[in-house]
Amino acid sequence: MSLPPIECLYVTEDPLREWKAGNPSFRVAEPVPPLRFVFELCWTMVRGELPFQKCKGTLDSVEFTERVSDEELGSTFADIVAQMAQDLSMPGDYRGRLIKLAKWLVESKLVPLRIFQERCEEEFLWEAEMIKIKAQDLKGKEVRVNTRLLYQQTKFNLLREESEGYAKLVTLLCEGSANTTENASAVMIGIIKSLIGHFDLDPNRVFDIVLECFELQPDNKVFMELIPIFPRSHASQILGCKFQYYQRMEVNSPVPFGLYKLTALMVREEFIHLDNIYAHLLPTDEEAFEHYNAFSSKRLDEANKIGKINLAATGKDLMDDEKQGDVTIDLFAALDMETEAIAERSAELQNSQTLGLLTGFLSVDDWYV
Repeated sequence: MSLPPIECLYVTEDPLREWKAGNPSFRVAEPVPPLRFVFELCWTMVRGELPFQKCKGTLDSVEFTERVSDEELGSTFADIVAQMAQDLSMPGDYRGRLIKLAKWLVESKLVPLRIFQERCEEEFLWEAEMIKIKAQDLKGKEVRVNTRLLYQQTKFNLLREESEGYAKLVTLLCEGSANTTENASAVMIGIIKSLIGHFDLDPNRVFDIVLECFELQPDNKVFMELIPIFPRSHASQILGCKFQYYQRMEVNSPVPFGLYKLTALMVREEFIHLDNIYAHLLPTDEEAFEHYNAFSSKRLDEANKIGKINLAATGKDLMDDEKQGDVTIDLFAALDMETEAIAERSAELQNSQTLGLLTGFLSVDDWYV
């Protein structure tokens, strides 16, 4: 059984005869595409029609249609060999030549060993003696490494971990406001990364502390250069959790204005998107419109009662609870009702996080959000 024939466009009989003879003055007349030529060359060597040692001379005798570096040429060889190695129907003698070809490419430094180890199957690497452990063991190790990198979660025990790292972090962030040198942010970034690595700190908690300090020092420009070292997708989640904390029934304190200003700054500087943080705020648009319509309807009804007189009403009618709508409301009573409405509405507006964020945008001069 032999390999299926391929139509060779460039590795034909005449050039092949010259390459076998080792003629150093021979040159291919026309430029050749690198990928197709290397493909035909590899198949020719695997069939045994051209010795491996003639490969370098063959490459020197051709001119490619495009500029190809040594790294790109080695990558092309590795891709073709890896693809050929997946042919399970290849005869044994041809597969033996393919293995020898891979070894020769590594020994001649045309292809780095690392490239073959990245792209070839474990069985082929074991046959070519490019790995020191068996293919089955390597597969198991690969599965364990991928599981650890992609699926294993790092758990941080926040109750038992040492607080020294966080103490140093807070001290660094608080002292950073006094440092106004040009490379202050670069130095601080390096120290923060060192603290995370040395004390095994939770990066999300470190990001939370950075935002807390930024909230207390909104005019410190150093924090704007610290935030990009953390994932942007985590910023909206952390800020959203802060807003959700103040939405709990047991929390009676309003959202601090510094949090609104911090969020507005991060939206203005495009660290987070407004839609991502808006989803965490209360009230929702539907609830806000519902409250507004109910409040407007109530105020309109009260306004319509001002100065309304029922000429047919008697003293008994005025004392009847069912006809209170016919009672005249004078101007002083209307003013009292307005004062009560404002007091009733102020608490609701104070707890409106969407309105608070709007004031945050105004405080940072962002009028085009």
